[in-house]
Amino acid sequence: MAAILCENCSGQYRYTQVNQPLEINCVLLLIMFGKVFLDFFTLQVKQKNVKVSFMGYFCVSLALLDFTLLMSISFIFHFEDFALWGVRFTKYHICLFTQIISLTYGILHYPVYLLAGLDYYMTIAQTSQFPKRGQRLLYVFAVVVIWISGLFFILKVPAVYEELEIQNRFSPYQCPLYASVQSYSVSCAMVLLIGMALLACWKDVLTMLLSVRVASFASQPVLMFSYVSNNNGTCFKWQLLTRLLICFLGTWAPFVLLQFIVLFLGARIPAYMEMNVPWLYFINSFLIAVAYWSRCHDVELTDEMWSTDPFVSWKFCFMPFNNENTEPADKPGAVIVIC
Repeated sequence: MAAILCENCSGQYRYTQVNQPLEINCVLLLIMFGKVFLDFFTLQVKQKNVKVSFMGYFCVSLALLDFTLLMSISFIFHFEDFALWGVRFTKYHICLFTQIISLTYGILHYPVYLLAGLDYYMTIAQTSQFPKRGQRLLYVFAVVVIWISGLFFILKVPAVYEELEIQNRFSPYQCPLYASVQSYSVSCAMVLLIGMALLACWKDVLTMLLSVRVASFASQPVLMFSYVSNNNGTCFKWQLLTRLLICFLGTWAPFVLLQFIVLFLGARIPAYMEMNVPWLYFINSFLIAVAYWSRCHDVELTDEMWSTDPFVSWKFCFMPFNNENTEPADKPGAVIVIC
């Protein structure tokens, strides 16, 4: 596959174009099958008792849309040329449907992450385990509106629609797919912010990691980190940043490394592959960490509080920072985290 720049697209709609011959539709099917399997596998292995959120609903909707796309192109690939409801479908529509999905995925990164970030910022301090029914309906409504708006935007914006028509008319044996500029910029911003945070508190991170000890608690392996009490608010946020980094990288370090490699090589991943459930949960953990750090003084130590993230346990970050009810029998100089 050769990557070339889509020069006819202007500014906001500029994507990286990847030309694929229509003969390799079977490869596209295999890729989509692998993506759908990965989506549903991630949804299955995540923690079950997690507070519902906008990002959780959006991840489910993405997995269902990927499954629908896989079934559609599989049906077309099998029958090759058929009519349904008065519309004739051929292998050309495999490319067309994938193009539309790629363009739609490519413009949804910013609005999805913005809404998810606002959701966590407003609800991160709430202690109720399950939101009200109205809040669930609001999440469903927001997800539906985002998908409909994205599809309507792609199909109705003249610059994008005309570009699709020109490419499909003059390149009938190629399938131009697209890599999202939004996703690329989000990856750059995340790698930059994580790198700056590590650079700012690398000594604290190194000290805390060197102090870790493996112990046994209730017949389970645990990690014991040293803890130095300090009531200063500024130092509290600094230590909290260190712990947030350790928790985040302890779970998502492979993803951070992968993002660095992709950016370093300048690779462009087609948008229909780039937006997937594991990637969204990676962004989800990052947004939760930012919300925790921004509203750290509003966070209350309750069991329901720690069921926000399906993959990362953030309890270690706050104990015993603002836990004034710690029992005297506990060791004051250590924090225990069950792994």
